[in-house]
Amino acid sequence: MVDLEIKIGGFTMKNPVSTASGTFGFGEEFIDFMDLNRLGGIFVKGLTLKNREGNPYPRMAETPSGMLNAVGLQNKGIDYFIKHTYPKIKHFDTQIIPNVNGATVEDYIAVTEKINEMDGIETIELNISCPNVKEGGMAFGVSCPSAVAVTEAVRKAYDKTLIVKLSPNVTDITEIAKGVEGAGADAVSLVNTFLGMAIDAKTRKPILSTVTGGLSGPAIKPIALRMVWQVYQAVNIPVIGMGGIMDATDAIEFMLAGSSAIQIGTANFMDPQVSIKVIDGIEAYCKENGFSAAKDLVGAMITD
Repeated sequence: MVDLEIKIGGFTMKNPVSTASGTFGFGEEFIDFMDLNRLGGIFVKGLTLKNREGNPYPRMAETPSGMLNAVGLQNKGIDYFIKHTYPKIKHFDTQIIPNVNGATVEDYIAVTEKINEMDGIETIELNISCPNVKEGGMAFGVSCPSAVAVTEAVRKAYDKTLIVKLSPNVTDITEIAKGVEGAGADAVSLVNTFLGMAIDAKTRKPILSTVTGGLSGPAIKPIALRMVWQVYQAVNIPVIGMGGIMDATDAIEFMLAGSSAIQIGTANFMDPQVSIKVIDGIEAYCKENGFSAAKDLVGAMITD
């Protein structure tokens, strides 16, 4: 038997496979397609202090080997999640991980304080990297001082495991990673989407209402993989990798590069059962290659 268990900070995942925020709803949307109890974790749709309607349509566009989105963190707010959504999903035998967003540091703190009082939530993902909103989000993640400031503030308000989600839209992602580590992050997750755009040549207009949006999917995998490898070497806290993971082989590559766990995003739209297939694929790979535990894959890339 292969031990698939992974520890991230103060919490444990039954396996290293989770679903990325914004690509899996709150989990209940996938009940008819898969057994949610098999997942290592569900990073739920981004949460804000108040209700957000998101950006105007159109806000998604297909691109070669990927997709652009500019949804804009549409959600009904943290209070609605606590009262109505979480009761429907808390019974699942998997980690439920809120993705915390804010336009100001005070917003981040307010959302975090509410989650800190919830039973059954062992960790949050602090999203300082969203490229689809005009305020907050990525603005915090592209500057080391601001990334450190918001991480420090949330660290004071949250006494459980803190994961900080990093933006790839920076010159040196290791600088940001080391900064948030020093500010109290227990782990980092990367990468969020890359800033991109699409134009309709016939109308000469941008396809997205916001002009630019976040690029995800297989097109970004090589860059995401490189960034995960760089951050793994730069910090002493766990790395959760994502970016174009479409199958078990992709996930294994991220683990070999240094990811303790992985998140699956765009692939969920193509195959709602992909996460289960990835779990099975990681276990099969470990058996075939003599690894008794999934954690032994982390950083096991051979460079000589």
